[in-house]
Amino acid sequence: MPIIVNLDVMLARRKMSLSELSEIVDISLPNLSILKTGKARAIRFSTMEALCSALDCQPGDLLEYQDESDPD
Repeated sequence: MPIIVNLDVMLARRKMSLSELSEIVDISLPNLSILKTGKARAIRFSTMEALCSALDCQPGDLLEYQDESDPD
């Protein structure tokens, strides 16, 4: 999938666990885990807003586009 979710990177930078983030943004741990592992098929803007607020970041810090033809 060409969209990479960098939630694990932002959690590490903020020294925050997934369970801590789950409590702050009021999103279930399983749903955050699906997002973190890149298995999510969609994300609501309200969820993105809550994540960005809790992690003090921009949407572009969490999402990255990678061209499928790019070998990296």
